[in-house]
Amino acid sequence: MREGICSELFLMVGVTLLNGIGCLGKHKSTNDRVGTGEMEGSTPPHLIFIMVDDQGYGDIGYHGSDIYTPVLDQLAEDGVKLESYYVQPICSPSRSQLMTGRYQIHTGLQHSIIRSRQPLCLPPDISTLPEHLAEAGYATYMVGKWHLGFCRPSCLPTGRGFHSFLGTLTGSGDHFSYQSCDGAEACGFDLHDGNRPAWEMTGNYSTLLYIERVKQILRSHNPQKPLFLYLSLQAAHTPLQVPDYFLHQYDSQSNRLRRHYAAMLSCLDDGVGQVVQELKTRGLYQNSVLIYSSDNGGQPLSGGSNWPLRGGKGTYWEGGIRAVGFVHSPLLKRKGIVSKALIHVSDWFPTLLGLAGALKSDDGLDGHNVWRTISEGLVSPRTEILYNIDPVSRKPEEPYDKALLNGFGIWDTAVRAAIRVGDWKLLTGNVGDGDWIPPQALPDGRERWQRLEKRRNEPGKSVWLFNITADPYERSDLAEACPEVVKHLLIRLAEYNQTAVMARNPPDDPMADPELHGGVWTPWLGLEGQEGGNGEDDGRKEKIMKIRHCKLCKLKALFKKVGSRLQRNTLF
Repeated sequence: MREGICSELFLMVGVTLLNGIGCLGKHKSTNDRVGTGEMEGSTPPHLIFIMVDDQGYGDIGYHGSDIYTPVLDQLAEDGVKLESYYVQPICSPSRSQLMTGRYQIHTGLQHSIIRSRQPLCLPPDISTLPEHLAEAGYATYMVGKWHLGFCRPSCLPTGRGFHSFLGTLTGSGDHFSYQSCDGAEACGFDLHDGNRPAWEMTGNYSTLLYIERVKQILRSHNPQKPLFLYLSLQAAHTPLQVPDYFLHQYDSQSNRLRRHYAAMLSCLDDGVGQVVQELKTRGLYQNSVLIYSSDNGGQPLSGGSNWPLRGGKGTYWEGGIRAVGFVHSPLLKRKGIVSKALIHVSDWFPTLLGLAGALKSDDGLDGHNVWRTISEGLVSPRTEILYNIDPVSRKPEEPYDKALLNGFGIWDTAVRAAIRVGDWKLLTGNVGDGDWIPPQALPDGRERWQRLEKRRNEPGKSVWLFNITADPYERSDLAEACPEVVKHLLIRLAEYNQTAVMARNPPDDPMADPELHGGVWTPWLGLEGQEGGNGEDDGRKEKIMKIRHCKLCKLKALFKKVGSRLQRNTLF
């Protein structure tokens, strides 16, 4: 039976590969056109992109969740639900591909997140989505989590195309105090209004604060000018905190982590409803397109659920990369639809520019304009997704000869990589924990780990193959049964790898420590007056040396981090 499946679909894979050989799958279609706006003869639409943090596939009402999300359910029901929609398994990679329309291998960000002390950000020579939209006459606003680097002032949201910004620069932090820690020894304040620390806003819950700022933006915005609003909510990322009002909705939930996580999403749901109502009140709704997306899969150990998908956040299994997503707009030609078209987070870049009439060229892009796929039901121009190739992940002790043997001499299978071509998905290397975790499987106490479906892979295994259309839960590995399909997808990985730029993964810079910047996470490179080795710079270096060798300082920072986590009983 397995051999029959492989034989039948092998030809389809070959055709797909041949069609894309010269341009890595980037082919033109009537649905991937460049140059003119999709709304011909009309005012460019207002664009609202809502990205939420760590919401799992099983954490929304219309997927049968126990979490109460009536607003999101109704918006999705009246729009287009995206049921073959993919993102990256962790924060920064998804956000970088949204902002650039390019895979990680083409921006140098193919390894992990951008850490708070890492001198790294989006490449300055690659234009961002808000930069293009601003050139097209859009007012561009960002509210929420950035997490795309801030080592230099030019790396900030206001340096990458946003006219205004309120939010956080790092990957996570306290939702009330905005204290953010990178390890135990570096903690600082992280809430910024424009380019300044917003100390006066401390104590406001992040979701409610961001929703209120969005409402202020919509009230003051000129309806005649097109708007791009990027609302990047920190919920439901840890720490799990939420106002008591929302927590009481889940008093019957015995799992404390799930209870707080669910309450965070219900608060988020209510906030999105307020945003949509404000769009209607201000006369912006009828000419708007709202896109909702999670940035990666949920983290089961922090209350999230991706059931029935395999794996979770940080993995290339479906539970880590198949995301909750939908489009809601009066401009859709079809509504109340479930779309199974293959769509990736990088597609929003050309899609939104196409709607704005600002997509001058798709050269260098990995994303596709999928508006007509979503709105009209046309065949998606996307036939494959490179999830990633991460050369930094390769363990030095992994034998090259064995890895190359597993990869038929085509590919080093010790490298962490994943690709989807048509129905087929291939994974190599350490792709992350592949458990199937039902949402009810994590009660408190000793029984916490019972009922987990542990995967059992033989030692040394480094290649997996699945037919995702027939087996969306990745329970039947076909790597041994379909070696020819494996070879074709390994060749595809090798072709993509030839186009990759060098991975940028610099070590942490001690100059980034908030202790050196008034207790605030802020840019520390390329500042005015920094060049020249003046006395102030020498003083900072001396302070760095003291901090680096002061065990008491590190212990103090650890207590500061723990203290911030004990500030509220709503935190776990």
